[in-house]
Amino acid sequence: MAGVEQSAGGDLTDFRKRVEELRSARALPSQEQQPMLDAALFELQHVVDVLLPRYEGLAAAGRSNGSRAGTEEQQLLRALFQRTPCVVALLDPDTVVRRLNFAGTILFGMRAGYATGRPLTGSMAPEIRAAFRSQVAAVARNEGDRSMVVRLLRTPDGPGEPLRVTMTALRPPGEPGTAVLTVFHTGRGAFPSHEIPSINGTWLGDEQQGDHGEGQRAHLAEVKQGAELMDLLDDTATALLSGQPAGVAVKADGPPAAVERALRELSGRFADWLVLDEMTPAEEGGPDGSGALRRTLVLGPDDSEDLTAALAGQDPARCPLAEDVARTGSSALQVRPDDVAAFGHDAQGAPLLVRTSVTSLLCVPLREAGGPVRGVLTLFRTGARQAFSLPEAGVVDRMSRHLALALRDPRS
Repeated sequence: MAGVEQSAGGDLTDFRKRVEELRSARALPSQEQQPMLDAALFELQHVVDVLLPRYEGLAAAGRSNGSRAGTEEQQLLRALFQRTPCVVALLDPDTVVRRLNFAGTILFGMRAGYATGRPLTGSMAPEIRAAFRSQVAAVARNEGDRSMVVRLLRTPDGPGEPLRVTMTALRPPGEPGTAVLTVFHTGRGAFPSHEIPSINGTWLGDEQQGDHGEGQRAHLAEVKQGAELMDLLDDTATALLSGQPAGVAVKADGPPAAVERALRELSGRFADWLVLDEMTPAEEGGPDGSGALRRTLVLGPDDSEDLTAALAGQDPARCPLAEDVARTGSSALQVRPDDVAAFGHDAQGAPLLVRTSVTSLLCVPLREAGGPVRGVLTLFRTGARQAFSLPEAGVVDRMSRHLALALRDPRS
């Protein structure tokens, strides 16, 4: 390539010299200008036939090399982002995850594909979410870098781990708007000595306190939770695969027996309340031909017959949350829901979320990969029970695909 560029440069130098000679032809008598005019036309033809194609080839080669170098640089930066040992997330101004690196998937206990498109505040303690959203929005408005301390959701063994978060504005090429590059620092070294989070002098996130430190107990709690979730997933899958018992009639107003059996594995053990809304066939639905939801199962505490009846008697069309999840096909995870009317009202006009004392809820669409929504499953936790976490939501997302297969219309 260097030799070609030098050759082209020499041709252009010679061409300039010949042009200067032709310019002097204006001083010649008119009868002697004809040969110089022929020479000028010959030089112009040389530009069109030789110099211009050579220049275009060099320009195209330069663009190709630049594009190839840019692609290689992007691949290198993507690898650095994914493999850096620090927890790094790229967030929208409203804390929705655009990208999460491998270390982040371990810290937050969820796949990168599941986290993308969901607010990261869902894995943080409720009391710090508003402050975190405010700081991220300020950074996105180019008001300067920020740093703050956040805390993950509580674990069964105590408060969630404290993290130092550093945020800076970033404008990724080819993407709309400003993103916020967020780095989460863990461990005692992430905090100045006067800022070390503690309760009664005990560091809440240290993993270096010996064999009986808080860090080791937190790790054991994560392992225990993971094993319990896998057991739950196995039990529900087994219930679904058991099929319809011989000699048992299918209830016209209820779900298939295998689906009900699987959901009873979740009742009490995983959630205090379960509400199943199935999608009717399109020909039985509304005028737009999209089908409609009908409530087929409500499971709750044994001593709550009146409330169970109120939930069972509700028209899903008057339940904004279920209708929205069925329409968009996106799940919803809420802790201490801000909108108490999100799940509708009972016959007396009282919000059902208030009557059930819901502290966290998980609402997921039931559908196969790329298939239609066959129903909506809503799970409630009440009282002092630990809120749904993102790892738990990920397991329910897997269950939802299994349940959708069991709800498949045999005519389809």
